[in-house]
Amino acid sequence: MTLSVHIQRLATRDRTLVEDVRLQVAAGQILTLMGPSGCGKSSVLAAIAGTLDTQALRFEGRVQLDGRDIGGLPTSQRGVGLLFQDDLLLAHMTVAENLLFAVAAGPKADRLAQVERALAEADLAGFGERDPATLSGGQRARVALMRALLARPRALLLDEPFSRLDAGLREQFRSFVFDHLRDMGVPAVLVTHDAADVADAALVLELAHVR
Repeated sequence: MTLSVHIQRLATRDRTLVEDVRLQVAAGQILTLMGPSGCGKSSVLAAIAGTLDTQALRFEGRVQLDGRDIGGLPTSQRGVGLLFQDDLLLAHMTVAENLLFAVAAGPKADRLAQVERALAEADLAGFGERDPATLSGGQRARVALMRALLARPRALLLDEPFSRLDAGLREQFRSFVFDHLRDMGVPAVLVTHDAADVADAALVLELAHVR
């Protein structure tokens, strides 16, 4: 699975944010987008995912997964997952119910088994019936990642997912995320301001304000 993006122009009504940029991310690779605030990093992710606010931003370009153009598809049909700095766990659901929410339709026993495997992988076996509010920040972050992966995304976009974690937990969770993406062969694009978050020094794209 390869994610290919050509941004001819990404702009607000008043100015161009990104111009003539190409991204190529193979299965299991993690490309990092860096640059100053306001240069369009998160907007690039929105353009890929199909969540761009088209009233405020205009995207001209192409988004492809394994050679298939997905730019004209709604977000729900693109097969692109998102992981944010906020875990966005649903407060009215248990941990297991939050995970089950992402699992595709099928026999109940199979779906529950996927949830149990995910909890075990996240070192959270037995936490399924817990209220998300009772979890630590690191535990909530792991649940959010497993929920994103249980949806079986063909690509994953990460918008500063480590920024709210303290230094020690940040390093641990960063390794957890990168290991899972590589093992599953999911191409990923990571936005960050912190050079310590870079997964592969050969896959870094620095955006700048367009003059």
